[in-house]
Amino acid sequence: MSIAEFIRETVLRPRLEAAGCLVVYDADRRYRDLCMALAAENLRVVDASHSSIESREAAVMALRALGQPHQEGGQTLDGVLIYVPAKRPETDEQKQVDPFALYAECGACFPQDDGDDYLSLCLRAKPDHATQIRQLFASTPDGPGFEVIDAVGGGLSWPQLRAALGMESSREILAALLVPSEGQRAALKTHEGWAQEARDLLRATLGLSLKTRGKTWAPVADELWRYLLFSEFVFDLPGALPEALKGVPHAPAEARPIVDDVCERLRTDPRLRTVYIERAEAIETELNLVELCGGIEDLGERDTFPFEERTFLRVAIAGITANDVDATRRMLVRQACSVWVGKGESQAQWELVRAGLHLVEACEDHERQLPEHARSQEALLDFYLGSLREVDRLQRELEQAVGDVLDPHGLMQEVVEQARARYRRLTEKVQGIFVKHLEGSGWPPTGRLANADVFDQLLSDRLKERGRRVAYLMVDALRYELGIALEKQLSEDGPVELRAAYAQLPSITPVGMAGLLPGARARLTLDLHNDGLLPRLDGVAVGTVGQRMEVLRARFGDRFAELSLNDFVRAKPQIPDTVDLLVLRSTEIDSQLENNPETTLGLIPGILKLIRVALHKLRGLGFNEAVIVTDHGFFLNAQAEAGDVCVKPPGDWPVNAHDRMLLGTGGGVGVSDGHNLIVSADKLGIQGEFAQVALPRSMAPYRAGHLYFHGGASLAEAVVPVVIARLDPAGQADAPKIKIALTYKSGATRITTRIPVIDIALLAKDVHTEDLFAGDTSLEMVGVEVLLEAQDTKGNVVGEPRPGAQVDPATRSVILMPGQRQQIALGMDPDFEGKFTVRVLNPVTLASYGMLKLETDYTV
Repeated sequence: MSIAEFIRETVLRPRLEAAGCLVVYDADRRYRDLCMALAAENLRVVDASHSSIESREAAVMALRALGQPHQEGGQTLDGVLIYVPAKRPETDEQKQVDPFALYAECGACFPQDDGDDYLSLCLRAKPDHATQIRQLFASTPDGPGFEVIDAVGGGLSWPQLRAALGMESSREILAALLVPSEGQRAALKTHEGWAQEARDLLRATLGLSLKTRGKTWAPVADELWRYLLFSEFVFDLPGALPEALKGVPHAPAEARPIVDDVCERLRTDPRLRTVYIERAEAIETELNLVELCGGIEDLGERDTFPFEERTFLRVAIAGITANDVDATRRMLVRQACSVWVGKGESQAQWELVRAGLHLVEACEDHERQLPEHARSQEALLDFYLGSLREVDRLQRELEQAVGDVLDPHGLMQEVVEQARARYRRLTEKVQGIFVKHLEGSGWPPTGRLANADVFDQLLSDRLKERGRRVAYLMVDALRYELGIALEKQLSEDGPVELRAAYAQLPSITPVGMAGLLPGARARLTLDLHNDGLLPRLDGVAVGTVGQRMEVLRARFGDRFAELSLNDFVRAKPQIPDTVDLLVLRSTEIDSQLENNPETTLGLIPGILKLIRVALHKLRGLGFNEAVIVTDHGFFLNAQAEAGDVCVKPPGDWPVNAHDRMLLGTGGGVGVSDGHNLIVSADKLGIQGEFAQVALPRSMAPYRAGHLYFHGGASLAEAVVPVVIARLDPAGQADAPKIKIALTYKSGATRITTRIPVIDIALLAKDVHTEDLFAGDTSLEMVGVEVLLEAQDTKGNVVGEPRPGAQVDPATRSVILMPGQRQQIALGMDPDFEGKFTVRVLNPVTLASYGMLKLETDYTV
């Protein structure tokens, strides 16, 4: 089809038929002949080229006759085209003096927008030759004639390439040449003549004259990849190229639309993305772009190469440190669509930026609100329970992200320092207010649930009812914000109630766990024993697990049983039918954080997962309820600076509770000062042989080096959750019948990084392809929650998802929506190598939805 035919048949005629009246403005007199060619018995063309008066009269007569039958009974006039050899009027003033503007308003006009200009029409007519056409227009100010455009391409249609690759458009052929499928690659080996056609295609579309003399796919692809990606980099670069790169071949400016389109297609197509990443990394190294472009601050908008993404990362970091959080947000939104999200290391770095931004914003917001909630202990506690505890959650997620990130370029420290400093400033202000109210109002707060009352108020009555079975989960160091996360998780499975309780002081495990026993509020005392603290209940020592369990066994007899949470979930314990009170114990959070807080924060989600699975198992055993409690919270002290130590007050303090609280007599000189609060022990709910208690007024401990601590009185240490879950079998919905598709690097079976990125997609139930998702509308609306685990051949977990925009930091679960493919970065155990299986699990039953077998292949 010639260009004149294309314009007449695909633009003018359809528009005329749709509107009935069409005014064609043509200042260059380019389209007159093709307009005249539209004239027919039922279509009248009015030519305003000669006499304005006559053409106006002819237009009026034609418009009047439009749609009316001829007097002689001839055919009805269906359309009127008015050809005006002038520029289309733009403004109202121009339209007032144009006698034909009225007809355009009644019908349609040409050109009506930028899509109707001559260049655009030529590009639409010959999309495979866009670069050549742009070059013609660049060299011809008035635009080339129809005959020149018709000659473009010289009849080339690349039949061998089309046949071998099964593609039609030049852009599809380019993408297939870059990343052919197995079938396409095999076809290129059997077809002859495609190599010369490829040379012609690349010259016509990209201005690329291949240097390689090879006639096989590999050398052609290598040169095309380098040319295409470097061209996009050059087009996007706002400034000049470094001198050393000016000789590297790249496309002419006229080819930019094709270059941008093909590169974007490679990055966004999940089947091509992995190859794109590998090629871009190799070309970046080959051209030494990191060193040669290291001094360029503005690299444009596209991150063609991985080193460019680091420049955007720097912008995001600078936004946090310079208090320009809008810039950081823009970069985070932009990064969510970046191809480099497919690199696990990149995901971890951006997640740290995201965590830092959220913490900084939350600290600033709550610091502004703090004066409104500082008037009383009650107001401060309500503020903490309502929203201030979110700051603790965000700080924990930041520290988890710090532990996960690899920072080979030293970019992330600024984010970490800024976020920690903001958290430190807020927590110190909050602690000062909290201690002031503690001095006046004491502890536990009046009229609220003390942890020492939990058993008597929440379990005793339940256990009086015959046949009512209750599980009592005693989880060490489950601070309040983790209780929020747990409650949210468990609410997916049945009715859950979350209540706040107030820990027994000092907030250490022997005291806190003893406070969860029956009668603890009235009968728990603390004594000095072997230079340590010994809790007693009615004079009987309850400082160890065995001693505390013996108290319950003595009271409930064969109605009582106990074991660790992990053994209950992993093993197959036999719980007698006589058992109405089952205690499940977990010490993992506290012990892990005590031993190595910098690297074990990421293990917390595993404990929450165990609790959820345990409740499912309890439901199956006929238990009616589960009451989840804890002994104390904790404080993460990673933001501490050198010298952040509280000086101990003078006096006799024989007991030091985790360097956060001193118990003794004060030696007669125990007087509060600017660093320490000293009050009577009973003021803080402590009964026993200690007369006084000393504690820091700040969040500093009495000894340096604590990155994780508890034992003192602060909101994070002393406000704890109580979670009550009903376990009625009817309250749990059936698990959805679904299938999950898992892939790694388009089918690769070996991972070369300790942060592999897994592609995961939800399939419709009982369907084996990703094309059908309409079978289950409930899944379409709400999605499905799943867990991912990398397990070795013995079933041990050797890898879990890194927190990110798609991964819940508290539970490490992922919500999958039908038809949506997600990329999840797994953090592999650094000590593991060998074969493993990535499994997608139901978070409640741990049933498998899908699996992928892989093997490590690290290069050291």
